[in-house]
Amino acid sequence: MENPINVRGRQNNYSLITFLLFCCALFVVSSVYVATPLMETFSTAFQVTPNMAAWTSSIFSICYGIGFLLFGPLSDMYGRKEMIVFGLIILSVITVLIGFTNHFYILLILRGLQGFFAATFAPSALSYVFEVFPKNKVATTIGFISFGFVTSGIFGQVAGDAINQTFDWNVVFLFFGCLYGMSMLAVWWILPKKKLQEKTNVREYLLKVKFIVTNKNLMLCYLITVMLLLTFIGMYTVLGGFLGNAPFHLSEKQILGIRAMGIIGMVFSPITGIWIRRYGVLRILKIGLSVSVIGLIVLGFTTNLALLITMSIIYVAGISITFPSIMMLVGNLGGKYRAIASSFYTFILFIGATLGPIISLNIMKWGNFMLTMEVLALLLAIGLTGSFFIKIKDKSSANNV
Repeated sequence: MENPINVRGRQNNYSLITFLLFCCALFVVSSVYVATPLMETFSTAFQVTPNMAAWTSSIFSICYGIGFLLFGPLSDMYGRKEMIVFGLIILSVITVLIGFTNHFYILLILRGLQGFFAATFAPSALSYVFEVFPKNKVATTIGFISFGFVTSGIFGQVAGDAINQTFDWNVVFLFFGCLYGMSMLAVWWILPKKKLQEKTNVREYLLKVKFIVTNKNLMLCYLITVMLLLTFIGMYTVLGGFLGNAPFHLSEKQILGIRAMGIIGMVFSPITGIWIRRYGVLRILKIGLSVSVIGLIVLGFTTNLALLITMSIIYVAGISITFPSIMMLVGNLGGKYRAIASSFYTFILFIGATLGPIISLNIMKWGNFMLTMEVLALLLAIGLTGSFFIKIKDKSSANNV
């Protein structure tokens, strides 16, 4: 790793940079979820069916996944900070334009573009941390970025719903467009600039991809990765309907409150870096996955509301511990190819996010909530099993990864 660099003659303020990256992660990834509470509003405003309105999320997801595969390699060529700034500029403009559109198909096109350029952040930011931060600060910073990612699912939905109910759906996108614009200015001013690497040609890129797909440890990491958002979004997709029916009959506001309580479990993400440095990344990864599997298993068997809420928080806590651990592993195992390794990570992560609702809803059709939770637990247990086959050469490596 290169020595930490100075900005305008001053030593880097790593705490400020970490906070900024956390905020960017929170705001950018919220764009994935912000349309979820607006589906009914879109259906009414544009006079389209609910299924058509759902495409405002689907088109974003498709383009988001495609963008991951492109912007990681581009950040190798043009710089991590430059790619983040570029993405935030385009994202702010597109998001504001969404707020002014009056045509549904233009909305779909803009949401697709929004998803595509939102993908500039994650692979660039993860690679940036590994290259600029001192080794002893990397785990904590990754933990905070991970915290931004996982809390965005709740922040995006709650902010979108609250603004829509208070003002109008257009204001939701104007608000987030302003957030992206301010984030861009902060990134441009605060983030240190790293020296550019040599540009990569197509042949070198293919060699990097070959390294990624033939690396057994990375493939096992990706096996774990696909299970994370698959089970996370899959669980929350069916939880609301389960709580709204017998024997609970909870209102939408009560269900939203239970979803929001998941933040309690998410607070473990920022402190996971401390545990990784102390106990090693593989041990913490296995603990996080084990906690999540146990949470899902018990969640499926209980009909006690208090225990159900507790188990959902425990499950989220395990996931929140797992995210920074797997991000650390991918970044370190990727080595000098970490930008592409991180791009594959985010792409595969989002494949899981796409599969989660499909799998859980289909199981609910011919089964029940208990069966759905146990199948999700089984899938996550496959990821846990895979973690035991990841090999790191020595103890010092384990603690540093």
